[in-house]
Amino acid sequence: MWSNFFIQQDEDGRIGLPGTGQGGPAAATKAGRGQRRTQKMSDSQEGKIKLAFLVAIIGVTLTVLGMGTEFWVELAQPKHFNNNQTCQVAHYGLWKGCVRTLWVADIDPDRASCGPAELPGESNCTYFKFFTSGENAVMFKKTTNKNLNLAAAVLALLSLTMMVTGSICIIMSLSKGVHFFLKPASFCFILAGILVLLSVLVFHQSVLALLSSDHSIPLHHELSWSVACVGSAGAILIVGGLFFLILSLPSSTWQKCWPDKNSAT
Repeated sequence: MWSNFFIQQDEDGRIGLPGTGQGGPAAATKAGRGQRRTQKMSDSQEGKIKLAFLVAIIGVTLTVLGMGTEFWVELAQPKHFNNNQTCQVAHYGLWKGCVRTLWVADIDPDRASCGPAELPGESNCTYFKFFTSGENAVMFKKTTNKNLNLAAAVLALLSLTMMVTGSICIIMSLSKGVHFFLKPASFCFILAGILVLLSVLVFHQSVLALLSSDHSIPLHHELSWSVACVGSAGAILIVGGLFFLILSLPSSTWQKCWPDKNSAT
């Protein structure tokens, strides 16, 4: 009965039975599959991911800068509204607002309204109470719409959450050397950019609601540099997310789209 029993030795000198996975073709097949699963990204791929991550970090930085400042919009009275040597201008963001009293002599003679808010003057800043007690803010006898303001703030906070999640995915992808986390990261950054832009749109609607609440005092309004930061950040985050989505595509897709000219047909 021993005539039908034989052993097979592989190239490394290991001895195993045929079909048992300890040597021979079966072991080679499993080793090849394991190699394909644990294949690490190349240095060029890692460099491209780091470059795309740098673009996304710029968007995150601009978002944090814009959200933390209160120069989203400026509301200015006519320069000679009070018929004295001073006039008032207000500026606010997602969390607090400020009213500044400026000297008319410091304002550009060609400017019809008070401002800009960067001029030296006495300032009075307060945090909005609709986050705590639910009270609306009043500026120049005009009342804010707390629902719209809260919606803009919530959208901005959700975008920050998605940015943090996307950053964690990219850090894990770079540390593990795999592409698996690139698609979730691209989704997070694209969604974060969309939420940031939606926050700006909702905030603009809240400004229009504030202006229409009372017409006794004419006001000139303009979106300020904080909105420019946040709007630019939204576009940069979407571009960064698209970069991650492109980098997550398998190499076979790139070869089909851009075949090598030197390769055989």
